[in-house]
Amino acid sequence: MGILDEKKIALISLGCDKNLADSEVMLGILSEEGAITTVDEELADIIIINTCGFIADATDESVQTVFRALEYKKERNVAVIVAGCAAARYREKIFEEIPDIDAIVAPTDIADLPKIAADVLKGQKICAVSDPDTSIPEEILEKRVLTGESYAYLKIAEGCDNRCTYCTIPSLRGKYRSRSEDALLREANALAANGTKEIILVAQDTSLYGTDIYGKQTLHRLLQNLSQIEGIRWIRLLYCYPEHIYSELIQEMATNEKVCKYIDMPIQHSETSVLEAMGRHSSKESVISVIENLRSRVKGIIIRTTIMTGFPTESKTDFQNLLAFLKEVRFDKLGAFSYSQEEGTKAAEMPQLSEKTRETRKNRVMELQAAISQEEQKKFVGGVYDCFVGGAVPYEKNMYFGRIYADAPDVDGVTYFSAKQKLSSGDFVKVRITNSLEYDLEGEII
Repeated sequence: MGILDEKKIALISLGCDKNLADSEVMLGILSEEGAITTVDEELADIIIINTCGFIADATDESVQTVFRALEYKKERNVAVIVAGCAAARYREKIFEEIPDIDAIVAPTDIADLPKIAADVLKGQKICAVSDPDTSIPEEILEKRVLTGESYAYLKIAEGCDNRCTYCTIPSLRGKYRSRSEDALLREANALAANGTKEIILVAQDTSLYGTDIYGKQTLHRLLQNLSQIEGIRWIRLLYCYPEHIYSELIQEMATNEKVCKYIDMPIQHSETSVLEAMGRHSSKESVISVIENLRSRVKGIIIRTTIMTGFPTESKTDFQNLLAFLKEVRFDKLGAFSYSQEEGTKAAEMPQLSEKTRETRKNRVMELQAAISQEEQKKFVGGVYDCFVGGAVPYEKNMYFGRIYADAPDVDGVTYFSAKQKLSSGDFVKVRITNSLEYDLEGEII
């Protein structure tokens, strides 16, 4: 018997995949106390919104989602719990401006969620926002994977020590805290036992793993040990800051067959002066050096990055230099977003560029990258690759979609191919690439 026996929980997860990993833990610990998960908010006893508060647009989406949930509360007796980054960031305002909310739960208080949920069903109002540096629970006994179970995110650390001048994450999620390797291996083994074939490592800065608990970077060792797990076919790295990519990690990527030759490396900008104003610990020269090192040592590596446009100190010359840099480096994958002035950050106190300038520059970056991507995609044509089956294409007989090693789920493209045999999500097939599109590929099973 659990404290939430037969209570129906609907959870809405917003924001990044790190937030999604938190949502999976929430559902897992609620299920252990007898709760039943439902995707139908109209049937729920409790609606939980795991919010994102990274930038203004994300916060706006979170607020709108909360108000939609509260519409159900007008119709019947349903509790509404607001969790995640936006909950922690705006806790003082939330109860004042949206008094119908039943509870606020910060990321550091996820472990207490079952008791909080039980208490709000008894009519209590709760604000659970601990110190953001609170220790994170080591053991995750069970989590409800929300990605279809053939691939899963493994969150290896919480918090961030980088203190970028535009970012609120350290104040919301605290200092960098690695989870122990033993705990991560137990979780990965449990995922593999349930059918997970691709593990995607995430954290605010994945490449820093181990520095706080082992006294040095040990991500390469974690990769070695994860690759020993039977059933795991691919291991993928996201969010590796360029200044923290080190030789042993590159060597592991080059030699470990289970580690995808793919790295997500957010650089934010090319110009050293802008990087310094952002509080980043890299320079144009060091970024170029890391890229050259990765490409020379890891055959066929795919490098994905993120670019921010319109940062307060970004001059016209800085932006032109950024475009020239992107033309020269030719990242395989790239996402761009315009700078968002976030209250409480150092960058918010700097003279700001207009929103129009920020957006115009972002659009120019994406136009340039679209042309680069279309050219870079051609290098796959004629090659044969392992393809991770995602599923059938709706309304297209014998047509499927999947991903080769070069594509991470949700952020990158897919590969479309036909198959006479019936395939399931999570299957691996050999596909010869026959055509390339702007971001996607087309192929045939061999």
